[in-house]
Amino acid sequence: MSTTQGAFIAGGVAACGAVTFTHGFETVKIRLQLQGQLQSKAEAPRLYKGVFHGVHVILKKEGPRGLLRGLGSAYIYQMALNGCRLGFYEPIRTKLTAVVFNDATHQSLPINLFSGAASGVLGAVAGSPFCIVKTRLQSYSPFLPVGTQHRYKNAVDGLQQIRANDGLKGLYRGVGAAMIRTGFGGSVQLPTYFLAKRRLVKHLGMTEGIALHLASSTASGFAVCCAMHPLGM
Repeated sequence: MSTTQGAFIAGGVAACGAVTFTHGFETVKIRLQLQGQLQSKAEAPRLYKGVFHGVHVILKKEGPRGLLRGLGSAYIYQMALNGCRLGFYEPIRTKLTAVVFNDATHQSLPINLFSGAASGVLGAVAGSPFCIVKTRLQSYSPFLPVGTQHRYKNAVDGLQQIRANDGLKGLYRGVGAAMIRTGFGGSVQLPTYFLAKRRLVKHLGMTEGIALHLASSTASGFAVCCAMHPLGM
């Protein structure tokens, strides 16, 4: 198995593991963002008053299934998105570094940022149809609807309905914005991970292991959240 294939699979599987625990909170986040859509502040009812209130309300009205609606689509989306992010980052980085510096091992922040952005854009294109279905499944509620509602039986049914009603273009609606958003996230994800890792080793004397990876990933995740969240509204 090539390094690119290994990184693609490892990145996708790791992201699926993470999304298993975070999917319910993302469902609440989406509904909070859609709450009051196309309504004035005075007219919009506050069905979800915060993250934990949202979790409580959804569990009470819809059960665990409501929180985890769209999880199958989320797995496929994460495999495509983060598989591309991690799978293409290093090949792009080494090729560009070799061309510019004649040394593939050289570390260049601009090239690292560009490589992260480029791999993120590829992931956004690959995962766009599943992201649309995932978001629509998560926003759907038979009890407390917010925003435009789309009733899909599952991910496959969602893809078929979008394809039938809007054509291939419908599956890639908003892909431009997704490319920009994921490009921003990708440009900081891996560069900040490796930067944090080097700093932790140099200044705190941390050694290779789970603790170092967790600390570096935490720093990287915070940077990605700051970069992507405004563009996800």
